[in-house]
Amino acid sequence: MTQLDVEEHAATALPEAGWGPLAGLPGHPMMWVLIASELAVFGALIVAFGIAGALEPDLFAAGRDRLDPLLGGINTLVLVTSGFLAAMAVDAADAGRRRTARLHVAGAIILGGLFVIVKLIEYQAKLAAGIGIETDRFFTLYFLVTGFHLLHVLLGMVILAAVAVTDADLRTGTAFWHMVDLVLVVLYPLVYLAG
Repeated sequence: MTQLDVEEHAATALPEAGWGPLAGLPGHPMMWVLIASELAVFGALIVAFGIAGALEPDLFAAGRDRLDPLLGGINTLVLVTSGFLAAMAVDAADAGRRRTARLHVAGAIILGGLFVIVKLIEYQAKLAAGIGIETDRFFTLYFLVTGFHLLHVLLGMVILAAVAVTDADLRTGTAFWHMVDLVLVVLYPLVYLAG
């Protein structure tokens, strides 16, 4: 090994070693820092929603009666299926099937787009019925929590597209996408079905 090889190896090995326990996670460690921070924010929103619902059960029951659990359920199924396609993309990439991996990512992104369309239809129905973010505490939290999640779906679609186009490690993009799935699996029963 030449001196140049040793220096090159040291330069590439040092950043990974600097990540400590995060160095062993799949994908880029910085994505896991982002995911942990996003989960903390979502966790706070979910706890706030749960506490507010416990303090005002009648208001939250009345608010849930004005939601469409079928649309929420369809969107949950769509996003979980999208997450499955993203996982299949990682398996295909690991097997060296880049074209198949990209097709799975494209499918995940398309389903993410379908999620966005259904959510916008749901929002439009609420607005047409005169329901907005200032209607009451339930709908303030509903629009805040689901809108924040919707922004993460959009960001996740961009991340998936970026890792597919640049041939970056798909684990990095799919880790974020699975976080978005996980949050919805918790949000759907809390927002639409609880009580």
